[in-house]
Amino acid sequence: MTQALVQDGDGRPPATIKDVIDVLGEIDDATLSAIMDLRPTIADVEEASMFMSGDRDVFGAGAPLKDVAGEIVSLLGGDDEERLPPVI
Repeated sequence: MTQALVQDGDGRPPATIKDVIDVLGEIDDATLSAIMDLRPTIADVEEASMFMSGDRDVFGAGAPLKDVAGEIVSLLGGDDEERLPPVI
């Protein structure tokens, strides 16, 4: 019997633990658990990863992430001002 994945309101299935680790790399169990409690989609995890890797120009200079992706960045400590690259 195949188990159907529960989808979010946009029709996208939530990310699995493997998805989160594949995108974000190895993270401690407590942080991973907190991220999974958010029920992120793969798109949420990828958006957070892009934001943290410095691809902020995709989102607009100085624009904070919102919703689940923003929560993921906060959990990973990526919202600290000293981590932000200088705005030119």
